[in-house]
Amino acid sequence: MKFEAQIKELPERFVACVRHVGPYPEIGKAIEKVFAWAGPKGLIQFPKTDMLAVYHDSPEDVATDALRSDACITVPEGTSADGDVKTLTIPGGKFAVAHVEIDGSEYGAAWDKLIGEWMPENGCVPDESRLCYELYLNDHEQHPEKKHIVDICEPIK
Repeated sequence: MKFEAQIKELPERFVACVRHVGPYPEIGKAIEKVFAWAGPKGLIQFPKTDMLAVYHDSPEDVATDALRSDACITVPEGTSADGDVKTLTIPGGKFAVAHVEIDGSEYGAAWDKLIGEWMPENGCVPDESRLCYELYLNDHEQHPEKKHIVDICEPIK
C-alpha cells in the first residue's frame, strides 16, 4: 500500500447519489445505478466529474447490514434528481486526506492507518458533524496492476 497523508482544505461538493445499505464493499450496485442515471443525462464528464463514496456510519458502531453509504458523482448545482437518485451537498473545510494506491482489499487498512495512526500522530481530531468520503482518482481496470488510486477524506476540527 502506498500511503501519503496531509491536512487539506477541500471544497464543498454538490453530488447526485444513490444510497447503499449494507457492507461497505458492496457499494458497487449503487455506483452502477448512479452511472446508469447520469449517463443518459450527459452528466458524466471526466475529468470534470468526480466520483465519491460517502460514509455515514462507523463499522465499529453500526451492524454491517445496517451501514449507510452513498455512491456519488459531482453534478452542476441545481441538478434535479429522481427515483433512487438524490442530491446532497457535501460540506467542505479542513480534512485529513490520505492519498493511497491500494488493492481493492486494502480499503479498510487504509482507513485504519489514516484514522488510527496518522491522525492521532498529527494531532487531528475528527469532526463528526461533517461527512467523510473516498474520492476515486482512477479506473482501477486501466491501472497496470489494477490498483485503486483514492483520496480518503476525513473531516477534522
